Amino acid sequence: MKIYDELVARGLIAQVTDEEKIKDIINSGNATFYIGFDPTADSLHVGHFMALCLMKRLQMAGNKPVVLLGGGTGYIGDPSGRTDLRSMMSPETIQHNCACFKKQMEKFIEFGENKAIMVNNADWLLELNYVELLRDMGACFPVNNMLRAECYKQRLEKGLSFLEFNYMVMQSYDYYYLYQNYGCNMQFGGDDQWSNMLGGTELIRRKLGKDAYAMTITLLKNSQGNKMGKTAKGAVWLDPNKTTSFEFYQYWRNIGEADVLKCIRMLTFLPLEQIDAMDQWEGSQLNEAKEVLAYELTKLVHDEEKAQKAKTVYEVGSVRE
Repeated sequence: MKIYDELVARGLIAQVTDEEKIKDIINSGNATFYIGFDPTADSLHVGHFMALCLMKRLQMAGNKPVVLLGGGTGYIGDPSGRTDLRSMMSPETIQHNCACFKKQMEKFIEFGENKAIMVNNADWLLELNYVELLRDMGACFPVNNMLRAECYKQRLEKGLSFLEFNYMVMQSYDYYYLYQNYGCNMQFGGDDQWSNMLGGTELIRRKLGKDAYAMTITLLKNSQGNKMGKTAKGAVWLDPNKTTSFEFYQYWRNIGEADVLKCIRMLTFLPLEQIDAMDQWEGSQLNEAKEVLAYELTKLVHDEEKAQKAKTVYEVGSVRE
């Protein structure tokens, strides 16, 4: 099975700009693609993990990932999926969070010569001259189209700041810059990023007369339609100092039965044939499926030894109860 068909079979693809072209590019290993990560905390979380898994799958198929750290866009804050204004971070906090992200990402993505690269949009966004940017890029962003964008809609009722309104321009400029300087021909991201990503493809078309492509991945939601990766303590982090390997294992071991096979399909690297066979499982077998999910993800994020230890501790605790 080719990589695009595998992504479809795993339920990962939400929206694409040109399915046949994207399918051809990534199946042939000719995509130089990027995903952006704004440094909103000092650790990646479960939502980021899904994007990292996508990067890993595409890299294994011969495509080249570009990890974009949002050291520049972090100064503004993405309004997508937000009902309020993000807290403003100091430059020192942004730099610290970027360094934390970089260290964690190296566990998942293979960096090096002719492999993945990591860049920081602070290197070009912070050097921009505002008046020049308005003259060069402003005409490419019709305000009426921007106001219809999903990333802004829910904020218009409560109030959308001009600061946040600029975010689409900044993210679009990232794609334009990466296209010109790194040969990026594709952008991937969560489905809540669709409007921002279209802004980038349109900017490249208008300024350069070239085609660039975008694809969003399905947001990780439970059967009730709520985003997964949250507990009573807050986010499920990839940093073991914030969410221990046992807490991480426990989170996945306790997810709802309606969600377990979907998560195995979307997040693990188990063969699809094995997962398809699990589709017939029911009753007590779904507990076994939860064990598989929790073990596989803990092994990926922490390591196999910690996954086995977490599994043992969980089983002992369950017996005592």
